Amino acid sequence: MTVSEVLQLESVPPGSTQPGVLPLNHSFDHWLHQHQARAQQLIERFVPPEHPLVPQLHEAMHYAAAMGGKRVRPLLVWAAGECVQADDQALDRAACAVELVHAYSLVHDDLPCMDDDVLRRGQPTTHVRFGEALALLAGDALQALAYEVLTPEADIAPALQARLCALLARASGADGMAGGQTLDILATGGAVSGDDLMHMHSRKTGALLKASVLMGAACGGFDTAHPAQTYTALETYGDAVGLAFQVVDDILDVTADSHTLGKTAGKDAQQNKSTYVSALGLDAARKLAHGLRDKAQAALDTLPPPQRAASQRLRELADLIVLREH
Repeated sequence: MTVSEVLQLESVPPGSTQPGVLPLNHSFDHWLHQHQARAQQLIERFVPPEHPLVPQLHEAMHYAAAMGGKRVRPLLVWAAGECVQADDQALDRAACAVELVHAYSLVHDDLPCMDDDVLRRGQPTTHVRFGEALALLAGDALQALAYEVLTPEADIAPALQARLCALLARASGADGMAGGQTLDILATGGAVSGDDLMHMHSRKTGALLKASVLMGAACGGFDTAHPAQTYTALETYGDAVGLAFQVVDDILDVTADSHTLGKTAGKDAQQNKSTYVSALGLDAARKLAHGLRDKAQAALDTLPPPQRAASQRLRELADLIVLREH
């Protein structure tokens, strides 16, 4: 689907209040905070701040992974898992692994050779706190640890371990984040169309968010090895929320301040980056984000009845991604 096709979608989904306002839902708030706390517990378990052999490296790893954040990717794993009644142990490991990969990517993105940023989640970036060399190694180690987490000696069937590793690896490599980041670097300073941005960010940002959804689905046995209506719907949902997340990031970069964002605001314009706001304008970018949210929620309407009834958290996460303020 192109940008122009998404912009033609209705901008207010069924059941919503008004555009730009996150519906009040105490049940979702409880679920959200419960699972954000669960993500933190898992990170503390697998990334302890101390290690007898290389304490400096583990301190940097813990700093990068445990300093906070919205934990959107683990939340998507758990919400997709609820939709398909997945195994809790597999879901926990998948949720932790995808957040570790996300943490590593942020460490590397912030390095002087990339975005050269000094603020992340309201704290000094990892390379500012620990130096460039240790930050680079901490990122490498977090990525490796993610695959250790996904491959325990027991509890998860070997075939599922392999599938989860494959989904995460594809989302991280040349077809995912690394490829998207390369396209972003090559596009800096040039004119990029909305459709080109969609192609870029479906890899740089969208791939890992989509993988989060599909890893949750895989934990419930819904996978490409057994094509099903459920998998197709969740794949479409993952594509849409993955792109929506980046569109909103681009919007917030020009509408929010550094204190609210927890990172340096206005960085895209300073670095002459191609964004959805620079390519489409602010109003059209907002409409695109809402259109992608509509597309994601419409995909959930195509689920078979048992999964459709269990997809409420995915619907609410789509709202959260588009209507967030940081």
